Amino acid sequence: MDDEFFMKQSLMEAQRAADADEVPIGAVIVMQHKIIGRGYNQVETLNDSTAHAEIIALTSAFNYLGSKYLPEATLYVTIEPCAMCCGALYWSKIGRLVYGASDPKHGGLAKVKLHPKTQIVGNIYADDCVMMMQNFFKKKR
Repeated sequence: MDDEFFMKQSLMEAQRAADADEVPIGAVIVMQHKIIGRGYNQVETLNDSTAHAEIIALTSAFNYLGSKYLPEATLYVTIEPCAMCCGALYWSKIGRLVYGASDPKHGGLAKVKLHPKTQIVGNIYADDCVMMMQNFFKKKR
């Protein structure tokens, strides 16, 4: 199991969001090659502007472990996290962040620093992640 495998799992979560008519962003949190948290955007469903895929996946992982810190975990997310999600990742002390596509408009990595020990890897299945977003917004127009 590698970054590509877990990013495909995040893409499956993003498809769940799209199926629910949500912005198609998905996330999984992995520790020791096991998924310990999953999430997809549920902003419209929950009527909650903070119900981003990353936040839902973080809450799931915290509950699974009974801990508020994730220094040995990796978050896989289809699109670069926004500033809010980057702040949550900072406080979680996530060990690693792997994202699919950059988000020049809403991405938070240039605006909010993650924990100093957090490793960042980008552009894993970026084309697939972008295509999913583009297809979603084309249907909205």
